[in-house]
This record gives sequence, structure tokens and C-alpha cells, in this order.
Amino acid sequence: MHPNRTTLRRAAVAVLSATLVATAAGTAQAHDGKGGHGHHKPSDSSLRKLADRRHVLIGTAVDTTALAEDSVYRATTAREFSSVTAENVMKWEVVEPERGRYDWSQADELVRFARAHGQQVRGHTLLWHNQLPAWLTDGVADGSLDAKELRGILRDHITAEVTHFKGKIYQWDVVNEVFNEDGTLRDSLWLQQLGPSYIADAFRWAHRADPKAKLFMNDYNVEGVNAKSTAYYELAKKLRAEGVPVQGMGVQAHLDIQYGFPADLADNLARFDRLGLRTAITEADVRMYTPSDEAKLTRQASDYRALLAACLATRGCTSFTVWGFTDKYSWVPGTFEGEGEANILDADFGRKPAYEALRAELARRR
Repeated sequence: MHPNRTTLRRAAVAVLSATLVATAAGTAQAHDGKGGHGHHKPSDSSLRKLADRRHVLIGTAVDTTALAEDSVYRATTAREFSSVTAENVMKWEVVEPERGRYDWSQADELVRFARAHGQQVRGHTLLWHNQLPAWLTDGVADGSLDAKELRGILRDHITAEVTHFKGKIYQWDVVNEVFNEDGTLRDSLWLQQLGPSYIADAFRWAHRADPKAKLFMNDYNVEGVNAKSTAYYELAKKLRAEGVPVQGMGVQAHLDIQYGFPADLADNLARFDRLGLRTAITEADVRMYTPSDEAKLTRQASDYRALLAACLATRGCTSFTVWGFTDKYSWVPGTFEGEGEANILDADFGRKPAYEALRAELARRR
């Protein structure tokens, strides 16, 4: 790492952490081990403690049902991670199941858990083409919601959600998966009804609702320099030149060991860094055809470590999030036939080589 980058990264992350942790009364005490009731002091060997020393947030997506019902899952979430992302409960179909009727209950529980354990929260996601409520998709399909009304609905939704969590979210995935693999805009209902301007609008509305939250674009298959990641790069450059508050690029990093590792990941992150954007690994997992064996687990560990190393080598990459940490609750088997075992802990919460690889990379002297 360039010697000046370390100083700048540490300063940036220190400011970020100090500002957002201070939003919760008593949270700062949790970090120095002085916390009161409910606060958790991570062990010296946890991922979280090692990441603190590297001035990076280590995060996980959280299954809130498991958080409520599984004590081992809950304890591991608190011990190992300094950042949490709602796997589903901040998505539109959950928080606004009926038009104008918001249900923040599950998301609020996660935020309370994070506050009690000195953790920060990534917001996911404000605008996506999936997991939309039926009242919205049906209204567009049958023509009862025209473009003008739909734009107002989108504005109201983003404003309501960001306002509700104002001061509690350090990064928001504002727009999620808006490009195709060839770099063209996805033909979603948003593009069909509102045209490409919906992207800039979403960032402006989110920034107006919470000027301190860092606002991200987020997508999969953008790890390397390719048509899709370049489309994001060009869009960010264009929007920032127009004064649109695009502040970060989220690289999901859903990898599969049957394919090669994206060797130009660091170069890709660096170009967004030079553009003035923060970057983040937002949804890392590394799947394989099951059952696993020693060779597969070794390759998986190598990929996890390489993802983290690229983030640590990038000045503006201040958070690294795995998309779930235990195979017990993984989304992968239900989505990719014959594949699974994508996480850093096995289904019994045992540490896999991938977990040890992340620990080793965080502990490595630079």
C-alpha cells in the first residue's frame, strides 16, 4: 500500500466510525470495553477485533429470523462483526407492504441489536427491480399507476425510509443492479416508466433525507474491469460532474470456485477510488458444487482472502461484508442447484479455512 494511503484511509475511517458510533448513546463505550448493559466486548481473536486494528469495518448480512431464534447465530454476529446489513428486512416489499403503510419493526430490531453491540449498519436497498410489493408492480402492470404517480411513489418511499433511519445508517445501497452484463441499463419497470433519470433522482432524494449517509451503487459481476463495471464507472463520473451525490461503489462479490478469480479486482477498485468514490465489498460469498473437499475449501479460502486483500489495498474501501457467515442459513443452495457451502463458517458454526484466511489477512503486517 502506498504510504500516504494508509494515513488517509485511517483518518477517513476514524472520522466515519466516530461520527456514526456516536449517534447511539453508549455505543462508544462498547468499543472501549466500558459498555453498560447489553454491550458486547469482542474477543482479541475475533474478525472484528482484527479489523478494528486495520481501520476497516467487517460486516455480515443478517437473517433477522435466525437472529431472533438462534442463540449461537446471535452471539456469533455480535462477536465477529462491526457492521451489519439487513438481508431482507429493509427491502421495499417488507417495509411498505401496502401503499403508504410502513412496517419498520423487523429493521428496527436489527438496528437496536447493532446499537447494543457497538455495530454500524449498512442500508440495503432503496431501489431495486426485485422484491417490490405487489401493489406497486400490479399497479404498473394494469396501468393504474402512471409514470408521474410512480415517480412520486418512488420519491416518497426513498424519503420515508432514509428519514426513518437517519443517523443510524453509515452507507446506503441506493440503486441496486441497474445494468446488464453488456453495460446497457436493465430494462426494469423503473427504466420503462421513468427513463434513466430515475437513478440521479434516487440519489438526490436519499441525500436530501440524510446528508451524512454515504450513498452507493451496488451490483454483482462488477469485480473486475468489464463492460458492466465500466458502465458504472462512466455513470458515476457523469453524475458526479452534474453534482449528483453518488459517493460509493459496492462490489457484491458473489463468487464461484468453478470460475477464475477476478485478478483485476484491485485495479477496478482503484479506478473508482481515483474518481473520488468510496468502495466496499458488500455481499461476499464463494460457492462451490457440493460436497466440499480439501481442494475446494482451499480455493474458497484463497478467494475470500484475495477479496479482502484488494479492499485493504484500496484507500476508499472502508468496509468488507460477507453475505451471511454460516452455511446453516445460506441463500445459495436454494438459488444455485447443486451448489452451496459458500460461507466462512459451516452449518454447525465451525470455522472453515475461509474464516482463518480472513483472520490471517487482517493480521498481516503491511
